[in-house]
Amino acid sequence: MSKKHSKKFVELVDDALSRIPELSPREVAEKLESGEEFELIDVREKDEFDAGHIPTAKHFSKGVIERDIESAVPDTEKEIVLYCGGGYRSALAADNLQKMGYKNVISMSGGWRGWKELKE
Repeated sequence: MSKKHSKKFVELVDDALSRIPELSPREVAEKLESGEEFELIDVREKDEFDAGHIPTAKHFSKGVIERDIESAVPDTEKEIVLYCGGGYRSALAADNLQKMGYKNVISMSGGWRGWKELKE
């Protein structure tokens, strides 16, 4: 990640990453291209989402996803792929969703920046 993050934040993310799976932007693109059925959720802030996002992605910012996910995705077995700007916030959100009982939650490594690099 190109952004500088505090040591404790990185430790928190590393802890979450020890429990959640990740997919690369290429793997997510392949899933979309093949027509696989899964929920794609952007956990960035609304202004970030509005500035650009992956087609078909739904928006639930990191600040509200835990509050709103049950009504949006009631099936705890449904595959959910989360992404953010670089993969940190989505890892934290994925970890929380797993704690809430969601069994198939994945974070996209590299986030939106990785997606844009792939598509350039």
